[in-house]
Amino acid sequence: MTDPSENRSESGSPDAGLLRMAAFRGAVLASVLLSAVALWRGYGDGWFVLGVIGAIMFSLVTAGPQRKRLGEALQPRPKPSARSDMAEALLAHIPDPVILVDRREIVLEANKAAHLLLPGLKVSHPLSFALRSPDVLDGIEEVLETGAPLRIEYSERVPTERTFEVHIGPLQAEGLSVGVQSGVVLFFRDLTEARRLEAMRADFVANASHELRTPLASLLGFVETLQGPARDDSKARERFLEIMRVQAQRMKRLIDDLLSLSRIEMRAHVSPTHKVDLGSLIPPMVDTFSPAAREKGVTIRTMLPPHPVHVFGDRDELLRVIENLIENAVKYGESGKVVDVGLESIEGETGRHVILSIQDYGPGIAPEHLPRLTERFYRVDVAQSRDKGGTGLGLAIVKHIVNRHRGQLEIQSEPGQGARFTVRLPEAPAGK
Repeated sequence: MTDPSENRSESGSPDAGLLRMAAFRGAVLASVLLSAVALWRGYGDGWFVLGVIGAIMFSLVTAGPQRKRLGEALQPRPKPSARSDMAEALLAHIPDPVILVDRREIVLEANKAAHLLLPGLKVSHPLSFALRSPDVLDGIEEVLETGAPLRIEYSERVPTERTFEVHIGPLQAEGLSVGVQSGVVLFFRDLTEARRLEAMRADFVANASHELRTPLASLLGFVETLQGPARDDSKARERFLEIMRVQAQRMKRLIDDLLSLSRIEMRAHVSPTHKVDLGSLIPPMVDTFSPAAREKGVTIRTMLPPHPVHVFGDRDELLRVIENLIENAVKYGESGKVVDVGLESIEGETGRHVILSIQDYGPGIAPEHLPRLTERFYRVDVAQSRDKGGTGLGLAIVKHIVNRHRGQLEIQSEPGQGARFTVRLPEAPAGK
């Protein structure tokens, strides 16, 4: 089949027209000159003159392909293959899925991200074979009819739930490379992470508001009681003031934990660079909790190495990790009567690591709760946690601190066998 662009190049370009005009004029002039010479030399035979003119005109006709190639040399056309390769390269470097379809909704082009999103997607096949969303397919028809861009939300359930905002825009042939047809372009913007963060934010605000509302309501109720019926009751006043003090401390702990979590998250991408002897941080924390542990009948035992064990870390944050883990072990494992705190340095596949472990021998934790223990405000027993003064943020803070220190937090527990919390941190090289 003849390339239409070649016809346009021959008939439409000014250079091609000039070549044809010059060739025609030359043929006519040659015919006239040869006829004049023939008549002057006495070759007045009309058939001879006609034969000469016919030969020249035949040469003019057969010279068409040469004139065509000469016109193409003078008027170079764009190279469709090079422009097509450039378009493919641009699509390949777009991280979000992009699909081009024609007016029949046949796939013209798609990048790698689009093929990963829709495994059944194939070029030159209908888009509906791979994309089963009626909203998106109806949106394509609407854009083809109106020519106005459109935004539609699209959800993918398998293999994991993902949400996309699909931008559907008209694709006009004017100004595009040869071979590209009119149609639409679909651009998929992944909203999964944004929606997840929004849900987390909403849950966080709801939980924080609930945790603050309970002690605040208690405080307001006792204040109104002291201002009213118990105004002159000294015994009731002392009892109510003690309850108010406990509730105020609960609110303070919650606010402190929220602020700590916020500060840690803001610096999550910055690794600590100061060298800290982790072993020197444990005895002060054990001394701090020993009185409370004795009241509960709990003994805290330590197993520490005789030499310093250094890590790159933030001293205050590491103290917070040790504090939260020992406090949890004493609170929730008191029935076991013993809490073991251990520290050791071991050689691993990726170098030397420091292992901090806190073990209690209490009731343990059911398996279904283990994956969620580090979530904010998650509690195995809400009533028990509040009675013990917990905010539901302690293990979330521990997890974020350990992550910032490029470490790992492991939780092992079985009902009736207690719980073991292990923090693994990279050991700082000696001499630095």
